[in-house]
Amino acid sequence: MAELAPYAVSEANSRGRRRAEAAPNTRGEFQRDRDRIIHSGAFRRLEYKTQVFVNHEGDLFRTRLTHSIEVAQIARSIARCLHLNEDLVEAIALAHDLGHTPFGHAGQEALNACMKDYGGFEHNLQSLRVVDMLEERYAEFDGLNLCFETREGILKHCSAINAAKLGELGERFLHNRRPSLEAQIANLADEIAYNNHDVDDGLRSGLIELEQLAVVPLVATQLNEVRRAYPDLPERRAVHETVRRMINTLASDLIRQSERNISAQGLSAIEDVRSAPVMIAFSAEMNEQQRVLKNFLHTHLYRHYRVMRMSSKAQRIISDLFAVFMQDVRLLPPSFQRQTEQERARAVADYIAGMTDRYAIREHRRLFAVDEVLA
Repeated sequence: MAELAPYAVSEANSRGRRRAEAAPNTRGEFQRDRDRIIHSGAFRRLEYKTQVFVNHEGDLFRTRLTHSIEVAQIARSIARCLHLNEDLVEAIALAHDLGHTPFGHAGQEALNACMKDYGGFEHNLQSLRVVDMLEERYAEFDGLNLCFETREGILKHCSAINAAKLGELGERFLHNRRPSLEAQIANLADEIAYNNHDVDDGLRSGLIELEQLAVVPLVATQLNEVRRAYPDLPERRAVHETVRRMINTLASDLIRQSERNISAQGLSAIEDVRSAPVMIAFSAEMNEQQRVLKNFLHTHLYRHYRVMRMSSKAQRIISDLFAVFMQDVRLLPPSFQRQTEQERARAVADYIAGMTDRYAIREHRRLFAVDEVLA
C-alpha cells in the first residue's frame, strides 16, 4: 500500500475493536476485518440475494455478492489515488449489504412495514447487527468484532432514535459529524456500481433499450464515442465498452473533485475530516448527470411492470412469513424462538433478513402450499 495521507485512517489512529484482541501476525487490522467478512455466512448468502433481478431470472445478472465485489474494486481504486486506506475501504464495501433482505429493496420495504410497531427495519442497521451480534463463528465473542472504522462505514444512515442507542458509533449522527474519507468513498462507490450495472442488466434483460438511453447524457456521450471509434462493434460489446467508460468517467470525476475539496479544506488529520463538510463528492455537473440517470432507471427499469410484478410477489412472501412466525413461534427454528412480542419481532426480522431469495420462496411454499406435505 502507498504511503497514507495524514488524514487517512490507519492502525495508529484507529479506535480499535469493542473487544481487545492480540494484533495479527501477518496482516493488518483492516485486512483482518476484510477476511472475517469474506468468511462469514452472511457474505456467502449474498450470492443468492437480489440486486434488481431475482436470482432464478438469469445467471448473468448481478447479485448482492457480485455487486459488493464491484463496489470494493471501484472503492479501492479511488482510495489508492487519494492515498487513503485501501484495506479499510474494501472491508466496508464488502460488508455494506450483509444485512440486506431477500428480494432487494422490495423485501426491505416489506419487512420495514411489518416491523413498523417494533422499531422498523433498515438494512444498514441490520448489516451492523450482523457483524456485531448475529454471526456466530468465534469462541470468544459474538459477531465479527470488527474495528470501529469498519463498523462506522457500514452504517451509512441512522435515525436519531437509533443513533442514541449505539454509543460512540451513533455520535456522529447526533452531533453532525462526518465519517472517515474511506467510508465516504465506499458510499459513492456503491452508487457508481449500482447505477452502471443496472444499465447493463437492464439492457441484458430487454426491459430497457439503447435508443431510450439517448436522453441520458452520461450514457449517450460514452455510447456515441464508442460507436464513432468502433462502428462495426456488436451491440453487446458496445454496451460493455460504454458501461466501462461510464464507470471510469464517474470515478475520475470523483477523484478530481475530492482532491479539490480536500485541498480547499486544508485537512491535516482524521479529526479534521470528522468536523469538515463531506469531502468525497462528484462535481456539480456530474451530480446532475447522475440525477438524470437515476431518474431514468427509476422510471424505466425499477418501475417496469415485470419488475413490479416480481416486487409484488416478494412483498407478499415477506409479509406472509412475518405474519405466520409472529402468530406461532413454534414454526421458527429453536434458535430464533422468543417469548415476548418485541423480542420475537426482532428475531423474526433477523431470520427473514438472513434468507436468500430462493430460501424465502421455499420457506413460503413449505408453510403455505397445500401440496407441500413435508417441512
